[in-house]
Amino acid sequence: MNKENFKYLLLSVIVILAALYLIKIFNISYPLTLTSTTKSSELSIVGEGKVAVVPDTAYIDAGITVNNEPTVISVQQKIDDTNNKIVEALKALGIKKEDIKTSNYSVNPNYSYENQINRISGYNGNVIITIKLTNTELSARVIEAVMQAGANQVGGVRYAVDNPDKFRELARNAAINNAKDQANKLAKQLGIRLGKITNIVESNQNPAPITYDMASKTMGFGGVAAPQIEPGSQTITSVVTLYFEKM
Repeated sequence: MNKENFKYLLLSVIVILAALYLIKIFNISYPLTLTSTTKSSELSIVGEGKVAVVPDTAYIDAGITVNNEPTVISVQQKIDDTNNKIVEALKALGIKKEDIKTSNYSVNPNYSYENQINRISGYNGNVIITIKLTNTELSARVIEAVMQAGANQVGGVRYAVDNPDKFRELARNAAINNAKDQANKLAKQLGIRLGKITNIVESNQNPAPITYDMASKTMGFGGVAAPQIEPGSQTITSVVTLYFEKM
């Protein structure tokens, strides 16, 4: 045996001994086997569906602010008087009591600093009235009515879809059809056959309410008719991922 062959034989013996040592140390059962695993063959396709919807509900925030009243009671009295006038004006427009919500009622003292002492110099009050309209065409008339009744703030008009579930279903169906169409086109281009759908994952994109800023109208309309406000439209979107078996 020449020197080169002896060198390879010695190296082989060392490798075998090392392997046997590792088997003993780590308690590996033998004979050893190698297993290769592969994921099931699938094709995933993303589809998108959109449905344009005209909002059917409007929300209007009307505010009452009272400043520099001498007592808490006088603040509350002014707020309550104005609040009652607003509620009556809304009822005259046919708005139900349950669609009128009073919130953020607050009364806070004013302080003046005299002779190194903080003293209460008066009181401020604020309240927000949120009006829900199922007839969005009343938006402009409601803004005009609440300000004529004494509201000195209108924070904004928000338009929304009251029950978007049925429109989400339409968007989902459109997204599924879109994904199927894309899958069939892609399979034809690649020369493959598609099997059954094994999974579906959906993500909804809820539309944000449409808001009209009424900050410029906080001091009243000055005898001018309230502006006509259009709700426009919102888009409800569904995105689905379909997983197809590849035949």
